[in-house]
Amino acid sequence: MIAPRLHVLRYLRGVKNAGFRFAAALAAAPCASVAAAAAAPEPIKIGVYASLTGKEAVWGQSAEKATRLAVDDVNAAGGVLGRPLLAIIEDNQSKPGESVTAVRKLISRDKVIAILGEASSGRSLEAAPICQQARIPMISGGSNPKVTQVGNFIFRTHFIDPFQGTVMSRFAREKLGAKRLALLTEVTNAYAVGLAKYFSADAAAHQTPIVIEQKYSAGERDFKAQLTAIKAANVDAIFVPGYYTEAGLIVAQARELGLNLPVLGGDGWEGPQLLAIGGPALRDTYYCNNFSSESDVPETRRFIARYQARYQSMPGGTAADAYDAVLMLTDAIQRAGSTEPEKIRAALATTRGLRGVGGPLNVDANRDQLKPAYILGYNSGDYHLVQVIQP
Repeated sequence: MIAPRLHVLRYLRGVKNAGFRFAAALAAAPCASVAAAAAAPEPIKIGVYASLTGKEAVWGQSAEKATRLAVDDVNAAGGVLGRPLLAIIEDNQSKPGESVTAVRKLISRDKVIAILGEASSGRSLEAAPICQQARIPMISGGSNPKVTQVGNFIFRTHFIDPFQGTVMSRFAREKLGAKRLALLTEVTNAYAVGLAKYFSADAAAHQTPIVIEQKYSAGERDFKAQLTAIKAANVDAIFVPGYYTEAGLIVAQARELGLNLPVLGGDGWEGPQLLAIGGPALRDTYYCNNFSSESDVPETRRFIARYQARYQSMPGGTAADAYDAVLMLTDAIQRAGSTEPEKIRAALATTRGLRGVGGPLNVDANRDQLKPAYILGYNSGDYHLVQVIQP
């Protein structure tokens, strides 16, 4: 039997040795952390602003999901120039003026090298002058041509409204046989006003008159006065440039008044709320979009599979634009071999033949995109691809 004193001595010696080992580990830990930090490349910070809350949150939330997916895909493939991407995302709450605040913060405080956003033309027009003045590249998902006209640091992933308006006028005329058209425009929205202008110009050029024009404002709920006037004009189709937030109500009220004729819209119609509000009344409605989940393009199919696996939902045009914005920026940084904003701007301007998830990405002399338009029509509870029109 070992003496009790020997037991104690061995125990104390063990504690002392363990203490030395623990102290040594503590001393070594900061050194290891410093070494790891020194070895880890600094992330490339990109700023994103979107409507994560508010009345158009469905677009911002979709864009956020696609942005995070794209950033993770880039980083999983090794990042850019050996560095990971870091997306800093700000919420503009779907409110006028908030995009300016968000973008100023991203540029001045977060020191991002580029800005991505917004799906809304109106909010893109708020942010674009800030980016242009700071000489920070911005890639918008807005379709109003005025967005890129702000300056040479402003780009987009989306087609523009002159193309979209012409496409829908042509569809009404050639596919639906419409000869007399009505226009019901959201006049508080730069996107809607611009789209109405280009639709009307093409209709007039092809002797398809707009025989009546009616207006509404964002947030309105009762459109029966405008629709009654349209019904009295005996038209063949109605074009409603605006957002999904009102489009579903407009169509439902049109059917209640006996207006059982085609109703057309632009890409602002996209959103699950359109189906929830309009329901079966959406029969014989069509809208133009930059993306179709039924496209057989390989990049589109892979994107849909990745998005569905991660979020258990189907991506739409806003998600495709957001993913492609990251792709477009990453490609520009890689080709520029630099994260300097001026060099990135120059590379973005020469983007050609980049295979995006929403179609090929080709930047023209105005920093706009030459992309196909997908016309979707309501059938059996959802919208399906009716026609693809190339630029």
